[in-house]
Amino acid sequence: MMRARPAPSSETLELTVADMEIVDRLVEERLAARFESESFIWRFRLVSVETFIMGALVLAAGLLLKQPVMMVLRASVLVAATCFATGLSLLLLSAWAARAMTRLRQWWQR
Repeated sequence: MMRARPAPSSETLELTVADMEIVDRLVEERLAARFESESFIWRFRLVSVETFIMGALVLAAGLLLKQPVMMVLRASVLVAATCFATGLSLLLLSAWAARAMTRLRQWWQR
């Protein structure tokens, strides 16, 4: 049993092909901006997790090798801090480069 397709209401907006292209372009621009902001957050999470893992690995290796505890703790904190600093600098540099490339592309299309 097939249902009849409901008739469109009188308030339905009819779009032409040109209108659809404009709508598609606007949706793509909004999605690109949203995904760009979300990608920064995901990259930051990745840097944080990598920092924790590196610090934990140094701590575990030092304790398994029966090194002095304070030296191992200091080394693991130093490794984690260095990993976090370099990760953040790479994250910020990549975000800056992406913005620069976007502006360059926009300038080039003028």
